[in-house]
Amino acid sequence: MGVDEQRVRERLVEHGNNAFRAPAKAFPLSINKPPDLDQVQHEEAKSLVNDLEHHPHAFVIACITDRQIDSDRAWLIPYRLSQKIGSPGRPSFLFPTLLELSENEIQGHMVGPPSLHWLHKELSSDIHAALRRIAEKYEGRTEKIWADCPSSARLVYRFLEFEGIGPKIATMAANILVRGFKIPVSDYFSIDISPDRHVKRVLPRLGLLPEGATPEQIIYRARDLNPEFPGLLDLPAYEIGQNWCKPKNPKCDKCFMSEVCPTAARLTA
Repeated sequence: MGVDEQRVRERLVEHGNNAFRAPAKAFPLSINKPPDLDQVQHEEAKSLVNDLEHHPHAFVIACITDRQIDSDRAWLIPYRLSQKIGSPGRPSFLFPTLLELSENEIQGHMVGPPSLHWLHKELSSDIHAALRRIAEKYEGRTEKIWADCPSSARLVYRFLEFEGIGPKIATMAANILVRGFKIPVSDYFSIDISPDRHVKRVLPRLGLLPEGATPEQIIYRARDLNPEFPGLLDLPAYEIGQNWCKPKNPKCDKCFMSEVCPTAARLTA
């Protein structure tokens, strides 16, 4: 690894470690408020997927629905469902209430109006199957997925057992639980970086990957850079892309990587 690459790696790891050591946040993903929710409803929506104590199944359902639509929309779906399922005297999103729903009933709520996801049939089947799996394998206690200090590989594998969750979302779920919610695991080796649009843009600009790198190249490069916890690089790369390293007109002077970034050096020369 060249001197500049080493400095880039060290700076990324430093910021990743700072984020990892920070106190648990009140919701580790960004959710932008849509116009049809007022501020109170929006805070309720964020609180629902953040409530691992009383509604851990909301987190799993959000992971299942986070595909082929914007993540901000996907992570609002548990709250949207709670609005549709709720009725006077009936708790709207407790696990036993959801378990009573048939696949067709879930699909009816997903279809709308308004439609919660264009893959409503597939997702309804996956959500129904997930509820059954939680009831049968975890005795209706979703938190058992992560409550026994599993290895990172076991935690990722448990998410992969749910229909509709692939490696990208399983890794993301594990990373959020460990980094954001401070769920203890016995190691971090199998928590990979998530090759989202920001990561795909930022790592090449930092000189760590070629332009157009494949998701597999991104994952294995992160494993090479920080083998004990590849996913530690995820948050700093995401924050850089979200805040400063825009597709056009990047704000290099604002970025904490500017001193070691070859792209910043070229653009500001």
